[in-house]
Order: sequence, then C-alpha cells, then structure tokens
Amino acid sequence: MRALVCRALGDDLSEVVVQHGLDVPTPGPGEVLVRVEAASANFPDLLMCQGKYQFRPPLPFVPGMDVAGRIAALGPGVTAWSVDDAVFGGARLGAFADWCVCPASGLMRRPDHLSAFEAACLPAATLTAWVTLVRRAHLQPGETVLVHGATGGVGLATADLARHLGARVIATASSAAKRDVLHQRGFDHVLASSGFRDAVKDLTQGRGADVVVDPVGGAVFDESVRCIAFDGRLMVVGFASGVIPTIAANMPLIKGFAVIGVRAGEYGRQFPGRGRENIKAIEELAQAGHLRPLVWKTFSLEHARDALVALRDRAVVGKAVIVMDELAP
Repeated sequence: MRALVCRALGDDLSEVVVQHGLDVPTPGPGEVLVRVEAASANFPDLLMCQGKYQFRPPLPFVPGMDVAGRIAALGPGVTAWSVDDAVFGGARLGAFADWCVCPASGLMRRPDHLSAFEAACLPAATLTAWVTLVRRAHLQPGETVLVHGATGGVGLATADLARHLGARVIATASSAAKRDVLHQRGFDHVLASSGFRDAVKDLTQGRGADVVVDPVGGAVFDESVRCIAFDGRLMVVGFASGVIPTIAANMPLIKGFAVIGVRAGEYGRQFPGRGRENIKAIEELAQAGHLRPLVWKTFSLEHARDALVALRDRAVVGKAVIVMDELAP
C-alpha cells in the first residue's frame, strides 16, 4: 500500500514523503481496517511531524487523524460493524494511507448526504468543538461566544456548533478574505484577530463574551482576557500562533472568569462513557444535516505533504482533504 510517512521531524517537512509497497495493517481486538477514501489534515498532524505536539509517536509514523472510507476487515470482538459499511471517524495515526486501522468505537456511520471528503472533515474538529462548548464550557442558549481562528478547522466547527446550540457568535479571522468567508457563511459579527476588544465590549453592551474559544494563543489570548464577561469561560484549545501565553492569577480572580483547557481526545480516554456519548452526539448531528463541512482544497495522496505545508503557511480556510486518487493494493 501507499502511505505518507514521517521519517524525521522538522519544520520544513522535508522528511515527510510518500512510500509505496508497505504492508497493509491488521486490525487488532476492537479495531477495524478501513479502506481509505478521504482523510483531512489537522493542525496536530502538522505539529506531530514537526515534533511540537504533546503526543510524539515513534519514528517513522504515518500521520492522519480523520478518515472516511469503507470497512474492509473486522478485528476480534467487533460486532457493531460489517464489512463494506461506509464510515467516518478518528484514527489517532495512520489516516494518510490507502488503508488505516481505527478503533471501532471511534467510528460513525456516514450519512448518505455527505461525500467521503466532506465526512473526513468532521471528526477531530467537531469533537473538539463539542467537548469545548458542551462538556467543558457548559454553553447555554443565548450566551455570547467569541471564536478565534474561526476559519480554521476547529474554529469553524466551533462557530457553527455554537450557533446551532443557540449562542450568539462573534468570530475573528486574520485577513479580509477569511472574514469574507465567515460573512458568506452567515455570521453577522466578524472581527479582525487583533484590536477586537472594544468591538466585543460594544456588541455585548460592555459585559464581554461569556465564552471565549481560543485555538490561537499569543496576543489573541492576552486581548481576550480584556473582553471576557464576569463568570466567563476562556477555553484554551491550542496555540496556532506558536506562542503559549501566560496569565497573572489576579486577572481571573478580579474578573471572576475561568481558564479551561481542552483536549478532546484525552477527555474521551479519561471518561470513556462520556467519550462514547460524544461520538454518538456528533453522529446524530451529522445524520441530521447540522454539520456543514467547508472543503478548502483536495489533494491526492501523492501530494498529501502539500496539505500539511498549507496548514503550516496558514493558507487553509476550512479543511484540506486528501482524497485517494486510486485504491492501490
């Protein structure tokens, strides 16, 4: 089989290459083998290949967390799925390949109205959005949510989900072109990624945002502290800016807000029952047509590295998707 293999870590991704003739993996207990039709690129995929993520798989490894395809084989003990079922879901590693082993519990049935490359956009981003808003922030209808990096995979999924849950969304993006995408998506309150403090206060009659979702870090985090509501929740999702911020403890004390970290996958591992509930909730949202993936561009597997380069260069709006140009044995 073919796979995109990270042979050595580095910012330039020069050792992330397509290899041919690899063995097809075998599913173990509780796992299934998926013949991959599409896989989307996530920021953690990039960070893993650069050696900057909290999870550091041993080299060499095949990146890729999100997959859509059809089940080709069942591991021991798997009874909930059948061969040829159309599925989408999470694989902690290995999705950028013709074949991928996935935990059966992390898969969802693919709705007929979603193509494989659309479904591949959903798992990690939507799971992160769900855990952020529902599990950790306990978002209530009518609250105001400030979503940073709102044209990224996680940001867009979070903005969409917050709106679906009845919140008022204020979205930020770094360029006029990206902000235009958000306007086209139907968001009324769209701001630049810097200098947003006063506008957020104006939009909330001086109160500030009830929930701030920050996958960016750096100066965005610092400014968010200045426009969060009393009793607000500042959700730390990631550091796409490359700068991990710090905060003086007197700020959340005086302003009465909480700083809450989000690791969606780890949440499910720590609380397996809730993790299964999260997967079920996302599957139901997808089946009902409430999830609206935005595919920025598709890449063949032979050019999958280019999707990671686009993430590195902050060019992606929505999701970059690797589509299998052939199903090679």
